[in-house]
Amino acid sequence: MTLSNQATPERINSGIEGLDGILGGGLPPHHIYLIEGDPGTGKTTLALQFLLEGMRNGEPVLYITLSETKEELHEVARSHGWSLDGLNVFDLAVPEGETVTETQYTIFHPSEVELGETTKAIFNQVEQVQPKRVVFDSLSEMRMLARDPLRYRRQILALKQFFVGRQCTVLLLDDRTSEASDRQLESLAHGVFTLEHNSPGYGAPQRKLRVLKLRGVKYRGGYHDFSIETGGVKIFPRLVAREHYQSYTPEPLFSGMGELDALTGGGIDVGTSTLIMGPAGSGKSTLALVYAMAAVRQDKSAAYYIFDENLATFHARAAAIGMDLKEDLEAGRIVVRQIDPAELSAGQFTHLVQQSVEQEKSLVVIDSLNGYYQSMPEAKFLNAHLHELLAYLGQQGVTTLITLAQYGLLGMGMSAPVDVTYLADAVILLRYFEADGSIRQAISMVKKRTGRHERTIREYGISSGGISVGKPLQGFRSILSGQPEYIGKTDLLDQEEGDADKR
Repeated sequence: MTLSNQATPERINSGIEGLDGILGGGLPPHHIYLIEGDPGTGKTTLALQFLLEGMRNGEPVLYITLSETKEELHEVARSHGWSLDGLNVFDLAVPEGETVTETQYTIFHPSEVELGETTKAIFNQVEQVQPKRVVFDSLSEMRMLARDPLRYRRQILALKQFFVGRQCTVLLLDDRTSEASDRQLESLAHGVFTLEHNSPGYGAPQRKLRVLKLRGVKYRGGYHDFSIETGGVKIFPRLVAREHYQSYTPEPLFSGMGELDALTGGGIDVGTSTLIMGPAGSGKSTLALVYAMAAVRQDKSAAYYIFDENLATFHARAAAIGMDLKEDLEAGRIVVRQIDPAELSAGQFTHLVQQSVEQEKSLVVIDSLNGYYQSMPEAKFLNAHLHELLAYLGQQGVTTLITLAQYGLLGMGMSAPVDVTYLADAVILLRYFEADGSIRQAISMVKKRTGRHERTIREYGISSGGISVGKPLQGFRSILSGQPEYIGKTDLLDQEEGDADKR
């Protein structure tokens, strides 16, 4: 959903996926915009996309370059599968070994030509092409030619008046090589966009875009993740849950197992989020898969995102407990995506989830939050980020299951890397306990916002026949501590040798 703005109805498409939604429908035309960022942040790629969009609309466009040669621009275009045929490139960078004459206005070297002559050459080229869209790359060269701030500001002001007077929409690229206190460009531009990238200790760089300024337009502020892929820059707008709402019919999602549905108070409610917590191997992922299969049986569909295992292991584990996913996968009723947190930012993951909702997936599984946590270099923002995602899914009527592995196996000292229990609508807790000389598992529901649930602790088992939930464990106490005390007779599940992987 894009932001609406009635004060500035006329817009032009930027050609960059995701950007127009952030800007409320596109760029107001006939203005100058500043795109600033360190080298390698994607300024040239973004600028080429802007011009190619103009060409698709039948507009004359012009790329003025003082820093990159025409050959280098064509190399960038080829890497994305683009053709620059029909794009006017005014190359002011002199290839090594060539000379400059008074009439060669297409090959100026900034260190050899006066600023006034360079500006005059640019004006002549614009008069000849009559472009609707212009990219000026880069202002650092113009800054060096001007030498003093006053002259530089006057030249930029002259460029602005010239381009706006000819109804051009212009992108000025700046690599931010000037002093941090230089705000002249930002004050002159109609809009300012910054591109940033952060290189973590391991994994792909995290790229972010921020709109610092856009006069007369309501835009979505804050940082937005983006990536540079084959095909160009792709921006993932920051999710704002309140902008997305649709009505749905509240109804329970039954697991198909009487004991489990009794424990959860009649199933998990549609449009809610359930956190499944427990130590490694206690059966969190398997329980989430049970609900995904249950959704399919109720004519719904599910999207399953796995962070901690590969697809082969996932399918092998499902087959080991008697769950054949092949038919549902081929029919698209269940979609399983393996997520690499070292290569995917949190914003990209949110975009994938939104796509699932748009494809009418009614259940989403995030397995696990530990892996999702690793995709957030700014860990302190994880809760806020997850809050928006869960609120969005709830407003869309999507049932969400999240698994979270706790550190440790037994005892009261178990902890999690992040506390999100207050965000979830329901919390299911899995535990190990020892009985009759064997390690067993227990399941309980400790929270459910939307209704009543059992306060009991039941035994939970996994075998080749699937999962099983027993009667309440009335013969023990202190089970959740992992060190129970036997106080009477109770019925325990029959344990099958060679139990399946209990993840």
